[in-house]
Amino acid sequence: MPDWHPAIVTSRSPAADGLTDLVLDIQGTPLVGTHAHPGQYVSLCLPGMEPSLFAIASPPEPQGGRWEFLIKDGSPLPDALVRLSPGAQVHVSAPKGKGFPLERARGHDLLLFATGTGISAIRPVIASVRRERESFGRVKLYFGARTPGAFAYQGELHSWEEGGIQVVRTVSQPGASGWQGLTGYVQAHLGEDTVQDAMAFVCGQSSMSQGVMDALKDRGMPRGHIFFNY
Repeated sequence: MPDWHPAIVTSRSPAADGLTDLVLDIQGTPLVGTHAHPGQYVSLCLPGMEPSLFAIASPPEPQGGRWEFLIKDGSPLPDALVRLSPGAQVHVSAPKGKGFPLERARGHDLLLFATGTGISAIRPVIASVRRERESFGRVKLYFGARTPGAFAYQGELHSWEEGGIQVVRTVSQPGASGWQGLTGYVQAHLGEDTVQDAMAFVCGQSSMSQGVMDALKDRGMPRGHIFFNY
């Protein structure tokens, strides 16, 4: 299979402050059915630009013909991607990375940690868990953003909670926003949660990932129960 395949932009829409939801149509390419595990990512590229990695924000579908991505503006390729109109072509690689081992989490509590665009790798985990919610114990998402307006998928949070996913949101820089919720790092809000028999899936900046891992290990979670998607 060649390294790059053409995908067509079907839609783009604001997802949060500085974030855009981009949907690509991969029908008619060998990419259909290659997204096997939630948390996998691909390379996206436009002519004359350096490729970058982006997590697939939609769940694996055996015959799925569309992939969603969460694009953060502020660098050349993302800025170009969010300016594309429907019908434009994007070069896409096959999925990479091992993703999250959902099968290993069955029968356990599952703790999900995401900050910023890291939620794009956790979102397909949530969708997959909801399809077989009875196979998992307690499922809790710790979701951090820099500001209150930077939470992607805000419109889906209520349905996640209705589907048995507890959501804990925290903001690191509330400023003068009037935010009345939690503040600080996601790992600071573990509270009295029992973690010894739980599994943890983590996606975010390296400093956040290290902080979450240290906090969970300090609470008694074995290192072998903490997973990243790469």
